[in-house]
Amino acid sequence: MQCPYRSRMNQHRSRDTGVRGVSGGRSVMKKKSSHKHKHMHHCSPAASLSESIVGCRIQHNWKEDVYSPVSRWTGTVLVQVSVNSSLYLIKYNGVDCVYGLEIFKDQRVQNLEIFPGEISSFRVSDTRLADLLLGRPVIHLFETDDGSKDEWRGLVLSRAPSMPAWFFITYEKDPMLYMYQLMQDYKDGDLRILPDSDDPAEVREPGEVCDTLVGKQVECEKDGTQRMGTIIQQVQAKPSVYFIKFDGDYHIYVYDMVGS
Repeated sequence: MQCPYRSRMNQHRSRDTGVRGVSGGRSVMKKKSSHKHKHMHHCSPAASLSESIVGCRIQHNWKEDVYSPVSRWTGTVLVQVSVNSSLYLIKYNGVDCVYGLEIFKDQRVQNLEIFPGEISSFRVSDTRLADLLLGRPVIHLFETDDGSKDEWRGLVLSRAPSMPAWFFITYEKDPMLYMYQLMQDYKDGDLRILPDSDDPAEVREPGEVCDTLVGKQVECEKDGTQRMGTIIQQVQAKPSVYFIKFDGDYHIYVYDMVGS
């Protein structure tokens, strides 16, 4: 599995995640260009489809097809998608983008193992900054190979479920769903909050954009072609923005259904 589109920022430092099994250390460089995603799937006898695995750590092998090699993946289950209970959003170690997989059904996922999650508490002192970031346009700086800073304009979508120090974010030049520890980046000077748009079309009350779109099949342009996908979630902080999973794709994309 690969995370495409990593020409944007070549490398970005990462702090300790507070979740065992997730890579940490500010010396670790997060690659955002062509992340190879490692997946594992081997279900323990105790695990069942009816059992909630949200917040759990997982490991499994991933084999794309009969000709591809087997790779090993470790991550944390973030969300069970309400409109498709077989689909889970997952953050894998060393990968910045979020994956959507039916891990109990996908034949590419092999030897899945599930472990209890261990999530550190979220400091109350950070709550004000966390609230300030939600729904805001930002400039996110990433360090390139030559040590210079590459600017990426993005939109902070929400706090990441099951990993409270992380945020969902997407970027104008790369509209996939990503996760970063944005409060630390803000404190380090690598994140700048921009003023909210003055465009009246951008000022919407929650629920003004119909939430009945969630669960609907839609046709959207992706990579220059029209693709069918399913709307799986509405962003509370920006009600016109939705998460979409395209058929046959394990990445999650972010679309503004009003602006598109």
